Amino acid sequence: MSTIDAIIASYKERVTIRRPCHATPEGRCVVYWMQRAQRAHDNSALDLAVDLANGLGLPVVVFFAVVPYPPANLRHYAFMQQAFPDTARRLAARNIGFVLRRYPHSDLARFCDEVQAALLVGDENPIREALHWREVLANKLRIPYFTVDADVVVPSKLLLKAQYAARTIRPRLQALFDEYLIPCRNPRANVGFSASPESFDPASDLTAGWRSLDRSVAPVSSFVAGTTEALRLLEDFSAHRLAEYPILQGAPERQGTSRLSPYLHFGHISPVTIALAVRAAHVPEEAKQKYLDQLITWRELAINFIHFQPLYDSIECAEPWAHKSLAAHAADPRPILYTRLQLENAETHDPLWNAAQFQMLYLGWMHNYMRMYWAKKILEWSPSPPSAYQTAIYLNDKYFLDGRDPNGYAGVAWSIAGKFDRPWFDRPIFGVIRYMSGAAASRKFDAAKYIREMYALAGRSAPPRPASGSDRTV
Repeated sequence: MSTIDAIIASYKERVTIRRPCHATPEGRCVVYWMQRAQRAHDNSALDLAVDLANGLGLPVVVFFAVVPYPPANLRHYAFMQQAFPDTARRLAARNIGFVLRRYPHSDLARFCDEVQAALLVGDENPIREALHWREVLANKLRIPYFTVDADVVVPSKLLLKAQYAARTIRPRLQALFDEYLIPCRNPRANVGFSASPESFDPASDLTAGWRSLDRSVAPVSSFVAGTTEALRLLEDFSAHRLAEYPILQGAPERQGTSRLSPYLHFGHISPVTIALAVRAAHVPEEAKQKYLDQLITWRELAINFIHFQPLYDSIECAEPWAHKSLAAHAADPRPILYTRLQLENAETHDPLWNAAQFQMLYLGWMHNYMRMYWAKKILEWSPSPPSAYQTAIYLNDKYFLDGRDPNGYAGVAWSIAGKFDRPWFDRPIFGVIRYMSGAAASRKFDAAKYIREMYALAGRSAPPRPASGSDRTV
């Protein structure tokens, strides 16, 4: 076995060989294409690139291409760009080069030729468009190309088929924790990257000249991008809120969650980093397990969903029982209907729903309990389940920092299409899809406080109390 083969084998099932061949003897560096895992800390894909480069006696350079990616908009690109200085500093500390390019000067295959790459390493991304990029690239390259599943705890390929519920995937994941829930080594490159290829200034407007980019969605100040901030939030959560997580998890007004989902989406922090910190925290075991179940079981169930369901952003992903039930109620009267624009502008009769929409609009984030309520009300107030599904996906992808993500798509599928759930009691419009009411929410947490806070965030005066008729339609 060659040195390269031995290194690849040491990463076990995390690695996918997308273009097999021998490293180019004339190669002058190893290129790491940073796309989903946008970090220099605890990144197994980057670690593989460094290990391979050290084995070949070559330097490592990270290539990051900023390209138009509908439906990403100014809010998403601003958050991405804010992290670049932090990433560049951390890469420099590991003796790794960093080259930033922007469309239309963003061709990765051409860059590999330019720097005479011996081989290419990248990360994995199950989202439809990103997966296609990797497939096309593998056909264009003339050098070895490996990808690493760096943004999950357990490599996705080890789950050989679609998982239908948390209860089915949970034991499969837990059985592999000893093998894969281990610290990254963060090796340092032995040889520095001394070449000086053209690189775009990260302080400049990376989207200048992109006429099709939606600039109507403003950046938010509620989150500061980058690994350093993600690690700070993790430390703060572990020390001050994790112990009460089983209680605070269902209370949107108490800010008891980690708020790490934007950082996971942009790859600023690894789920392994989070899981190991939670395991090491001095809190009750119940709190640890409750949080880890959300972080690993439900998140990796969502990623499995994307892997095996090509229609993940359509109502067609629903299970047969959900299709049958929704179809049976398709002609039900819908006393209240809202247009997509009314929903987008939070112009409904329900202050609790409006509050959730304000949280999305102005913070770029929403508490998980409210995401479920938010999506289910869209089903209730839309002309049909397919239109409700598309409205929820549209808003999810447009406003959330963590939109365009397996977790978001799985959340909509759970709420509207019954994915990963079971049939409940039959009722108008919903059929046997699980129902959620504002009245039940008010009994679960201080909904009035949440409404006041979110209305204030939007510069609005909150109603004196939640409308008593907010659930009157069904």
